[in-house]
Amino acid sequence: MIAPPWVPFEDRRRARDEKRDAVLRMAVKMFLTEGYHRTTLNEVAARLNITKPALYNYFRSKDEILVECYRIGQETYEANIEGIERQGGSGLAKVRALIRAYVRAITTDFGMCVTRLDDRELSTEARASVRRAKRSYDTAFRTRIEEGMADGSIMPCDPKLAAFAIAGSLNWIGHWYEPGGELSAETIGEEFAIRLTGGLAAK
Repeated sequence: MIAPPWVPFEDRRRARDEKRDAVLRMAVKMFLTEGYHRTTLNEVAARLNITKPALYNYFRSKDEILVECYRIGQETYEANIEGIERQGGSGLAKVRALIRAYVRAITTDFGMCVTRLDDRELSTEARASVRRAKRSYDTAFRTRIEEGMADGSIMPCDPKLAAFAIAGSLNWIGHWYEPGGELSAETIGEEFAIRLTGGLAAK
């Protein structure tokens, strides 16, 4: 029996999604290693062994790719911290869980994108979205710190400054973490969860 020459729609859509994903993954790796400005679409296409016009089937510009990288990075963060509120435990335990979750996100390529790439490269609307997301992470830390102060697991402190100190330390991980290196994301997350809360924990 001769197979029909037309590829089923679902298969075509799946193949397109896979190719689009390949473009994104290659682009974000190059943005992180070469820098956003030094990366060209010609180079991204060459690494993927496709033509630049073929790349335009998936993205119209480098800016559009950057916006999508940020969007996936935000979703990565949100997916990692989403279930923490439903967990039991003290405020201190939740802060530590947030730190572990944040590290899991920031050690992915798209998670690194959120902290390492300059969001001023984005359009005004996209930049506002990214900054709202970043504020939501800060709010999550502040809220859990306040919970810990209320339940006695965290010593009295300025929640805003404590959250800034934690987030600043965590964001720097995206600059030095090496995927496949000696330290796993889990190891880093556990160590930072203890070290960054040592001064907060009630004695």
